[in-house]
Amino acid sequence: MFIADEIKERLDEKIIDWYQHSSRRIYFSVEPKYIQAVAGLLFRDLGLRFSIATGQDTPQGLELLYHFSFDKTGEIISVRVLIKDKKKPEIDSLAPLFPAAEWIEREMWEMLGINFIGHPNLKRLLLADEWPEGKHPLRHEDES
Repeated sequence: MFIADEIKERLDEKIIDWYQHSSRRIYFSVEPKYIQAVAGLLFRDLGLRFSIATGQDTPQGLELLYHFSFDKTGEIISVRVLIKDKKKPEIDSLAPLFPAAEWIEREMWEMLGINFIGHPNLKRLLLADEWPEGKHPLRHEDES
């Protein structure tokens, strides 16, 4: 069974949409409330490696992409999550599942203002101590 088929079967009702860009590049979306369960399944149960996460401010909300690699075949699986509430954006941290998520979550907390619930150490990583509290450089409404 291909890893994509296994993911579809195991996550069935949690998947909002599915897009296969190529034979080795797959994207699918889930609700934010499912991110820990989905990441746990990909990482622990299916053996995918967490590569990185990315985030951006969109008109629909704050979009997070969690990128996982299935090293046996070279497939990249990206899980898309949309946080619609820009005034109080929060999502469960993946750092308790794998420490590799700690730094990128700190960066997204700092640059986009997303609160990662359960993160062990949300503190500044990139911005100077003098940077104004509540200003997030990658948020559109923060632009002058």
